[in-house]
Amino acid sequence: MPSDTNPDGDMFGGWIVSQMDLAAYIHVRNLTPERLVTVAIDNLSFQKPVFVGDCLTCYAVIEKIGRTSLTIKITAMVERKISREVELVTEGSFVFVAIGEDRKPVPLPRFQ
Repeated sequence: MPSDTNPDGDMFGGWIVSQMDLAAYIHVRNLTPERLVTVAIDNLSFQKPVFVGDCLTCYAVIEKIGRTSLTIKITAMVERKISREVELVTEGSFVFVAIGEDRKPVPLPRFQ
């Protein structure tokens, strides 16, 4: 939406990052009953702008599972409104930590 644009009319980078964070969370939320919180974003790279009207799609892959944390690689692609071309626009890794009711890290379940 136009309200999510920067002064030059491109989509605000913070909005793109928030969509990527949501995609990462959706990808991992069923892996544990514990609460998951984003603690870091690594290697975030904006490659091309996103324009009003483009369709943003985020793809998630688990990169690493630790004792209390999960690292998710997110690749954000757009389908351009007019040309329908699909292009890579942003990518980065999102780190989540499982926390308990006391908001301290708790172990993740063992994965097969």
